[in-house]
Amino acid sequence: MTTAAIIVAAGRGTRAGGDLPKQWRILRGRPVAAYAMSRFASHPAIAQLILVVHADDIETQAWPREPDATVVAGGATRAASVRAGLDAVGDNIETVLIHDAARPLVNDALIDRVLAALETSDGAAPALAVTDTLWQGADGAVQGVQDRAGLFRAQTPQGFRLAPLRAAHAAATGHETDDVAVARAAGLDVTIVAGDEDNLKITTPEDFDRAERLMRQNMDIRVGNGYDVHRFGPGDHVWLCGVQVPHTRSLQGHSDADVGMHAVTDAIYGALGKGDIGQHFPPSDPQWKGAASHIFLKHAVALAKSEGFEIGNADCTLVCEQPKIGPHQDAMKAVMAAYMGLDSGRISVKATTSERLGFTGREEGIASIATVTLIKT
Repeated sequence: MTTAAIIVAAGRGTRAGGDLPKQWRILRGRPVAAYAMSRFASHPAIAQLILVVHADDIETQAWPREPDATVVAGGATRAASVRAGLDAVGDNIETVLIHDAARPLVNDALIDRVLAALETSDGAAPALAVTDTLWQGADGAVQGVQDRAGLFRAQTPQGFRLAPLRAAHAAATGHETDDVAVARAAGLDVTIVAGDEDNLKITTPEDFDRAERLMRQNMDIRVGNGYDVHRFGPGDHVWLCGVQVPHTRSLQGHSDADVGMHAVTDAIYGALGKGDIGQHFPPSDPQWKGAASHIFLKHAVALAKSEGFEIGNADCTLVCEQPKIGPHQDAMKAVMAAYMGLDSGRISVKATTSERLGFTGREEGIASIATVTLIKT
């Protein structure tokens, strides 16, 4: 069953306050919509990610560029925006999940429950049973009590088989509040699966505070260490953290022997529990002979993202007597940041000597130590 995820982000979200629509406001360093996008992009069942934005936002930089998504302009109503997303679904897709961009805390278990229900149903959606007493009120006073039996609080993602949902939208009035309403109006059965209390929809300013508290509680932080050494040999430069540094000798290795970039790459693999560079790019394979080390680094970064992690920061220490690193530190940070998709302020490149002790002290080679933090998004 191939599945597309449609993230609906075309609303203006004025009740949440701020100068931007709520889906583009920053929550713990990232736009709100980026969290749902990353979650669906990293889920193994999702074959296509579609982001529906307001027409005014198409040419702006408001929406996240990572992860990659098919971006389309929405319509005047939610139903029109969903139809625009459905029009962008690929030919090989059988089912779709439609999710509010303002729900940043959706998790894999909830997605899995909806997908499992779609094995036997045309539609499925998560919901939470209403447990509080419901009052009817007017003019600030209680006027009566509403029976809560059989009442649920709807959530997203709402999942459907693609063909029946397209037919339902074609017959809809366009004013339905969500896709379950569209489906039911067309006579489709929709299965209720267990929702998640943490899967809140950001609507008011207070919801930003609640989402941040929940993210702190559920945060998965990994730390990885990397260590690498390369010896000197003939040459007139060394590659260090992606920068070519003039020197009287070069570092020797199967690739370009960038000892700093290798250590950072191994730190990422280590935090993921995925071995080291040699496991992913064996030195016995001739295709990697003389390869630029940014190939390895970008692979590690992509692997982290595929498992739902963002890189928090990277700290790299080069241990050598020569060459002098200080004049090149800013360039090294900029290059590493570009390859890792980070602000250079999250990258540290520094150097120390070994006080003339050991192989680095004898200027036989360079060593590097790196530490990287990964944060589950």
